[in-house]
Amino acid sequence: MALAEQSFYFFIPTISILGVGCSKEAGPQCKSLGFKKALIVTDAGLAKLGVADQIGAVLKASGVDFVIFDGAEPNPTDLNVRAGVAAYKANGCDSVVSLGGGSSHDCGKGVGLMMSNPGSDIRDFEGLDKSTGAFIPYLAINTTAGTASEMTRFCIITNSDTHVKMAIVDWRVTAKVCIVDPVLMIGKPPALTAATGMDALTHAVEAYVSTIAEPITDCCAIKAIELIAKSLRRAVALGSDLQARDDMAWAEFLAGMAFNNAGLGYVHAMAHQLGGFYNLPHGVCNAILLPCVEQYNLIAAPERFADIAKAMGVVTAGLSTLDAAQAAITAIKALSADVGIPPNLTVLGVKEADLKIMAENAKKDVCQLMNPRTATLDQVIGIFKTAM
Repeated sequence: MALAEQSFYFFIPTISILGVGCSKEAGPQCKSLGFKKALIVTDAGLAKLGVADQIGAVLKASGVDFVIFDGAEPNPTDLNVRAGVAAYKANGCDSVVSLGGGSSHDCGKGVGLMMSNPGSDIRDFEGLDKSTGAFIPYLAINTTAGTASEMTRFCIITNSDTHVKMAIVDWRVTAKVCIVDPVLMIGKPPALTAATGMDALTHAVEAYVSTIAEPITDCCAIKAIELIAKSLRRAVALGSDLQARDDMAWAEFLAGMAFNNAGLGYVHAMAHQLGGFYNLPHGVCNAILLPCVEQYNLIAAPERFADIAKAMGVVTAGLSTLDAAQAAITAIKALSADVGIPPNLTVLGVKEADLKIMAENAKKDVCQLMNPRTATLDQVIGIFKTAM
């Protein structure tokens, strides 16, 4: 049978720097990109701990001035982005360095979108490739092993009026340079390590079973799953274990490569609604929803789930394809429980009365388009109920 004509796109930063101590490269890289005065977009916690000043000193050593904006909140909103834009303009900045996890990177990307498209508002960019202006100089430094936002074309911002997370997917927001230094992850609390690690697992799993997965994303996703199965428990139990942190840094980056190009699925489409409605941690929502959504998806791609089981360390020899696939769901549940993820959405305060509106919004989320099995509204509500 002849192959149909088609094209595959692969998005990744121009330069990606990974490894122990690599954050010292931020100054020379910013200098090479022509940064004069950077807005360091970060959160209050990293600013208070002095990490933002530490990175600022690295920039200064290369002759790059900086100002710190620490207004990136968890599940950043359009209000956070607008405040960042105001800081950028007031301080005469010409570039952005995002420092932190997904919240900081998404907020930094939002600032960049508005500064690159004069007269715009962040709400104008919801959807796929809505920007038109050349993006401002942008470098991202990661401090968590989860979202991979430092290297993706995704930017998730909550609409403060509707409390819905806007999925902005735009190749222009991809950082010119991203830096992933496991040293910056040392000392992260166990709960944060667990949530971000399960977020990375969700990225890898959803990308692997995506309807637009291809050979490159498959390789990235499976290797990410192997590393997470090997090292997440250790990283949670002993946060100072640099090898475990390094493994997780590679895992989240590989999972980012996978979903940045293969897309996601209903786990993220539904988790976005929980984050918008209840301001819940994104990684925790993903972790709780992941086995429930994939149980629904299992019959659509049993061979793929059998591969996932093997990557997670399950001995699948002698098992039928369906039994091996089911073992993947069991392994996901076991990992989630071992690292201390809450058992269900009810304990997080989610109300059954909100499930219908959240399911309706999930059906509109761009992430659901690549899910391997299409769900009706009632089925999405049912998955939510399973997670309760």
